[in-house]
Amino acid sequence: MSDHRLFALVLMALGLGWGLTQPLGKLATSTGYQPFGLIFWQLVICTMVLGALSLARGKGLVVTRDALIFALVVAVLGTLVPNATFYTSIQHLPSGIMSILISAVPILSFPIALALGMDRFSLRRIAGLGLGLVGVAMIAAPGAGLPGHLLVFLPLALVGPLFYALEANYVARAGTGGMDAVQAMFMASLVGVVLCLPVTLATGQWIDPRGNWAAPEWALVGSSVVHALCYAGYVWLAARAGAVFAAQCSYLVTGAGVIWAMLLLGERLQPLVWVALVVVLSGVALVRPRAAALRVEQEA
Repeated sequence: MSDHRLFALVLMALGLGWGLTQPLGKLATSTGYQPFGLIFWQLVICTMVLGALSLARGKGLVVTRDALIFALVVAVLGTLVPNATFYTSIQHLPSGIMSILISAVPILSFPIALALGMDRFSLRRIAGLGLGLVGVAMIAAPGAGLPGHLLVFLPLALVGPLFYALEANYVARAGTGGMDAVQAMFMASLVGVVLCLPVTLATGQWIDPRGNWAAPEWALVGSSVVHALCYAGYVWLAARAGAVFAAQCSYLVTGAGVIWAMLLLGERLQPLVWVALVVVLSGVALVRPRAAALRVEQEA
């Protein structure tokens, strides 16, 4: 299988998986659970899943300075801050709209990559990003389903994409601290648990798991498992295909998230949104990994 096809398949799997976490996150907040309580248990589950995968592969923690720095940066940029704003926003915004907003990641990632000298302009890629931007604008336009009184939550919901864009460029530039993708996210999740626990307790957002379990609790478990696997795949892709290409999974998350929201939550979209999704996915098709990343993958 060629590098392009492998990267495209991983990208599609990430989009479908992460798209599912949007409506599951909506379900998890339906009982009034607060962000840091949800984040703490999500990190615990991610640590267990990724730890089991690492153990099965015969690979444990890498306790070095570079590994610890990576874990700290990714825990903050990729989990604590964006998940806190996600769980706060999704209590008010429809799941489909949250899936739409995640498409801001490549829009924010591209100028960051350019400023760091990690990417360069390309008419094809600019056209792809432009189509994605047009598609997102169509979905967010009046008449496409976003209630006007919820506009106040849009800036908060966009904090997550900004931090994901920063994280993607950090991973592409600094690597994963000598760890493979599974080890890297296992380490980041473990560090995240340590950081999140005191915040959860101090803010009174602790969730007691010993109560009766229903759809919200199972939704959190399912979302956390999917998130763990997708996150490891995302780090792998960003390190090999570049931050901007990896960020295109957010376009697929948009389409998949909207469809999952229809199936699981009964949300419905206007015809304009379906046209916009075609435009967004067309933009993804125009984006390709940078040549340097392909050379690195071939030499690995």
